[in-house]
Amino acid sequence: MNHDSIQAAAAALAEARHTRQPCGRVSERFQISALADAYAVQNLNTQAALAAGRRLSGRKIGLTSLAVQQQLGVDQPDFGMLFADMEVRDGESIDSTRLIQPKAEGEIAFVLGRDLPNVDTTLSELMRAVEYVVPALEIVDSAIENWKITLVDTVADNASSGLYVLGKTPMLLAGLDLALEGMLLEKNGEQGAIGVGAACLGNPLDACLWLARIMAEVGRPLQAGDVLLSGALGPMVTAAAGDKLRLRLTRLGEVSCHFV
Repeated sequence: MNHDSIQAAAAALAEARHTRQPCGRVSERFQISALADAYAVQNLNTQAALAAGRRLSGRKIGLTSLAVQQQLGVDQPDFGMLFADMEVRDGESIDSTRLIQPKAEGEIAFVLGRDLPNVDTTLSELMRAVEYVVPALEIVDSAIENWKITLVDTVADNASSGLYVLGKTPMLLAGLDLALEGMLLEKNGEQGAIGVGAACLGNPLDACLWLARIMAEVGRPLQAGDVLLSGALGPMVTAAAGDKLRLRLTRLGEVSCHFV
């Protein structure tokens, strides 16, 4: 792939984020078709953000639904970076002008207490590394006009990352079967989406294991303190100024935010 095309795609996405004005598909405009090239675009904007003083706070996993993977013709999830300035506190308001075309997903977030540096990280090592889990609202946002994304476009656009909200009821993994964790995402007091942990690659732990291994492989290993957004437990819900969102999980508690 022409490096100039990768740089141009990164610049177009960065401009769309800066101006809050969506752009067309970078896959078409810059003829980017390979997944590796899409991650190269993502990495250029990650490096630029770090150089500008932003700080990584974790990672997110996308495409954890097997049905969505089949729709897009892929056999694995994708990943994006989380930055500290993306975090919104539970119950706080979100300025809608920070975003372009936001949607919300209900998820389980994992917070690590140990580093995971190995490409062959085992499930037992992952579970020992998890300090606690909390409910999480991920506010996804696409820089691609009207969410008309391909796999390449969402990967290049940092896996459509926007903001995230963590609950304040940390729980230990011990005794939890996350595959059976039920989810209700309410919008303005009404049911917006329902789901279950098994919708996330069979179990959110399996999604996090994939993430731990791939992050070590690409040279950005997970570290103690990192937040892992493990993937949606149900469908996305659109959000706009005036909307109030509340996520309730069976045993992990709840988390909320509202848009202004």
